[in-house]
Amino acid sequence: MLQISPIPAFDDNYIWLLRQEGTDQATVVDPGDEAPVIERLEAEGLKLAAILVTHHHGDHIGGLADLLARWPRARVYAPRDRRIRLVTDPVGEGDRVAPPGLATSFQVLEVPGHTSTHIAYWGAGALFCGDTLFAAGCGRVFDGTFDQLAASLARIAALPPATLIYCAHEYTLANLGFAAWVEPDSPALTARRARVEARRAAGLPTVPSGLAEELATNPFLRAAEPGVRAAAEAFAGQPLTTHAQVFTALRQWKDSRYD
Repeated sequence: MLQISPIPAFDDNYIWLLRQEGTDQATVVDPGDEAPVIERLEAEGLKLAAILVTHHHGDHIGGLADLLARWPRARVYAPRDRRIRLVTDPVGEGDRVAPPGLATSFQVLEVPGHTSTHIAYWGAGALFCGDTLFAAGCGRVFDGTFDQLAASLARIAALPPATLIYCAHEYTLANLGFAAWVEPDSPALTARRARVEARRAAGLPTVPSGLAEELATNPFLRAAEPGVRAAAEAFAGQPLTTHAQVFTALRQWKDSRYD
């Protein structure tokens, strides 16, 4: 059985730890900081066998060198991007990765927008999506484009609704605040916020989230909903005729007025 658990890092990052029950080999996703990973693996008697990287930002790759110094035989899967060093297995759309020690493999999905080379890993009912999709939100656009991110989120939205979304940050409460700006009368948002507040009060993570819940409450996956489109048009001050235009208005609204 595949076991997935978070390793908290920095102020709000999650480094995901994957292991197969009964083995001592571990895979981690987006290790921006080596210290909590080393501490966790050594405490549990695990050996690092593989690293999955979604994109080049420092809070996702900053721990690579020190982790490889400690476990030099670990495989490093990452997008084809010169900004990411120490990669053993560059991967892209259509590739499938099978980390050592895991009885499952992951399909690589190219999901640019937050960055131009961002990828995600999908398998075993889980999506490790870095900063493309967050619980109740999505990443900012850096060296990708708004159109790219809109298309990437539409692609994720088409995955099976039972998919669990393992994003890389604990941003859920703040994201729900903006979602309520967009859909202030949504009972689903009200109920989700109550659940999230209870988990945070108990010191628990709010991720992973289910894709079905994201489809019901995440404004960035709901651009086709009439109320979401109307809210985006009110911000933009003009009619919006395409999915990408609605998404762009939502993202610019959050960037300029909320964050």
